[in-house]
Amino acid sequence: MGIAATALPLAGELDSRDAALLGALENGLPLVARPYAAVGALLDMPEAEVLARLARLREVQVIKRWGVVVRHRELGYRANGMVVWDVPDHRVATLGRRLSHFPCVTLCYRRPRRPPDWNYNLFTMIHGRDEAGVRANLGHLVASCRLEGVTHEVLFSERRFKQRGARYLGGYAGTAGRAVVPS
Repeated sequence: MGIAATALPLAGELDSRDAALLGALENGLPLVARPYAAVGALLDMPEAEVLARLARLREVQVIKRWGVVVRHRELGYRANGMVVWDVPDHRVATLGRRLSHFPCVTLCYRRPRRPPDWNYNLFTMIHGRDEAGVRANLGHLVASCRLEGVTHEVLFSERRFKQRGARYLGGYAGTAGRAVVPS
């Protein structure tokens, strides 16, 4: 199996061991005490080499972000409310920083308004085990930040669409043993 060279950003920066490592990472890290050692064991690569290669791939921005994908539904958080706020533009940065520090807020970001139908410019995600819990946390945010007069809505998700990590190799390499690089 081959892949198009355009599928690999900075393909010239990668060798076959980089590609194998990226392929292994597409499946996520194993939940063990030393995940980089476990990935290295799959690839016949010492843990130190895994860490050095990851640092280099981060430095050349093949890996742009390192994060966690939390499958909140499997953890019992089935009520997920995106609270959309119509905040005066001069307050949105300050308010966003403040809201992001509340433990119940798992995402907080600003987006441009899309008038006339969408006047919201600040978004905060609250995950909860049920809608009542999300609404209780929302009430706490409103009271704590004095947002009683700010127009907002809470939109509960009904379906999960995408929750996966990055696909570095254009989706062609799903396991370490099948990772390939363009020739």
